[in-house]
Amino acid sequence: MDPATIIGLFLAFGSVYVMVTLEGAHVEALLLPAPMVLVFGATLAVGLAGNTLRDVIQAFKDLPRAFVAKPAKPQDSIELLVGYAEKARSEGLLALEDEAGTAKDPFVSRALQNIADGTDAEELRTLMEDEIDTKMRRDRISSKFFASLGGYAPTIGIIGTVVSLTHVLENLSTPDHLGPMIATAFVATLWGLVSANFLWLPFSSRLKRLSDLEIEQMTLLMEGMLAVQNGTQPLLLAERLRAMVPANQLGKSGGKGKGKGKEQATEGLADLGRAA
Repeated sequence: MDPATIIGLFLAFGSVYVMVTLEGAHVEALLLPAPMVLVFGATLAVGLAGNTLRDVIQAFKDLPRAFVAKPAKPQDSIELLVGYAEKARSEGLLALEDEAGTAKDPFVSRALQNIADGTDAEELRTLMEDEIDTKMRRDRISSKFFASLGGYAPTIGIIGTVVSLTHVLENLSTPDHLGPMIATAFVATLWGLVSANFLWLPFSSRLKRLSDLEIEQMTLLMEGMLAVQNGTQPLLLAERLRAMVPANQLGKSGGKGKGKGKEQATEGLADLGRAA
């Protein structure tokens, strides 16, 4: 679990609380049911109106990922692919059929099964690229939905303020009550801005970032699988895959990985010696 979203929201709302406290006001003055019902209810309503029901349901199903999703570590995937390459070179591509049954990632499992079945390299690339493209389009729906909510919320907050100010004008004969009523009117604008910038837009950005990381991961796996099918030497495969990943996303290899690295280096030197 990556706690970035939880930490960010806690700090954002905490900053508002600190400001309200330092100003000598009370948080309860902001927690008014009427403007909150209007802003959150109408925002969700117009969001639904601008999308299909299936898209909205899918977006809220994806929302928990913003809090609990943990991006995969590229280094782990590289070590996994290198292991497949070693097995393919030593036992043949048919041996990968056993790995297909034990692979945790369905994307990897399908690729291994296709390799073992003798699927053409170009056909395999097309299949994997289509699956990546489908996931990209699916994830974009959820991200765009929450981005649209972030666009609607401030305007709906202003609508709430206008409605409340209309009520204020109806009570000009009671000037003692105008101050609190005007303050209450602007709470709708506040919640429109807060919900957009503290909730909907961050959710949209978070889901988009997670999708980008997962697409990068799938692309890495695709290139690795195609290289395994092509019989690429494990050491060269590891170097190529590491070159595809930003340095800040690459962790240190564990002991197992170091052992593999030594074996691959020895094999690579041997290959160079034979070539010479």
